[in-house]
Formats: sequence, structure tokens, C-alpha cells
Amino acid sequence: MTSRSQAPAWERACIKSSALSKKMRSRYQIINNSGVYFITSTIIEWIPVFTKREYFDIIVQSLSYCRQYKGLKLFAYVVMDNHVHLIASADKLSQIVKDIKSFTAREIIKTAKIDGRKWLLNQFEYYKKKYKNDSEYQVWQEGFHPQMITDEEVFMQKVEYIHHNPVKRGFVEQAEHWVYSSARNYSTGDGCIEIDLIEI
Repeated sequence: MTSRSQAPAWERACIKSSALSKKMRSRYQIINNSGVYFITSTIIEWIPVFTKREYFDIIVQSLSYCRQYKGLKLFAYVVMDNHVHLIASADKLSQIVKDIKSFTAREIIKTAKIDGRKWLLNQFEYYKKKYKNDSEYQVWQEGFHPQMITDEEVFMQKVEYIHHNPVKRGFVEQAEHWVYSSARNYSTGDGCIEIDLIEI
């Protein structure tokens, strides 16, 4: 029998989450902070925000910072025009994702004001939930729909789904051609974000 220390890297990353998988009340609730999760964060009303490099860079910089200073383990990601997918793990993953969304929302609003993107700001204001009184705008939809990954098959399915998002949308012909995706990390090793590579 293989010991935990001898188990594959992916299995060691998921071993704690596997033990609790049967206790999940909802696939949209983080119950084990040290598990591995597939996460989706979506711009409110699916508005296409990430259409220029400076907006993509806001996400890139935030993920890189959290990986370097907050203990975020990032195994795969893609930044699309109106949503972000991650496969990630951290001791305080819920708080880290909230921090990412809060920081990037402020930076997106700041950048939109500098760019004079009044239409975008008007959309953020129009669709803001009425009970949100802490800001004039709302950038992200509430929540981030974490789905616990409990086995290698699901992990591989999610990685493939993430990497082929831009292809399915017709943005590129090959997954590694999309700059803002970990497909480049796994294929050529030159992704725009350093990630925690898993042998796939």
C-alpha cells in the first residue's frame, strides 16, 4: 500500500478533501479549507470586462500576489472576457477569493474611470444589488461556486475544461495560444502567472 508521503503530488494535495467529500451539504460551499477546488467568479450580468490588457493584468497581478504572499496554491486557471476559472487550494481559500474579488473590483472601477468607459461604469451601477451600500458599483456576481475536487479523473476534467474555454468560445484555435491561461504553463512553461504545476 502506498504511503501518503509516496503518493502522487495530486493525490497528496487532495487527500484531506477526499476524506470529507461525503459530508458535503452543497457542492457550492467550502467546508474544508485545505482541499482542492474548482472555482468560478463571474462579472455581474456577464458583462465583457476583460477585453484589454490592462484589465487582464489586474487579475494576473492579484493571483500572483496571493500565490506569493497569502499561501494560494494555483494549479490551473483561465481569464475569459467575463469570468475566471481557477483550480486552487489554500488554508483560508474563501477569504483569499473574497480578497481577490474585492481588490480587483476596485482596480477595474479605477481603470474604467481612467479609460472613460462610462458605459461599463453605468452597467456596474445599474446592476448593483440594492442592499449593497458600501459601493456605488458592483463588478462581480456574488459567490464563487466552489466545487471540491476529490479524485484525479475530476481534476483532469476540470483542467481540460479550463484550458479549452477560449477554444470553445472561438477566441483561439489552440488552448496554449490564449495568453491568460495555464495551458501555456503546461505546454511551454512560459505562462504569465507562475503556477503550482501538477504532472498531467
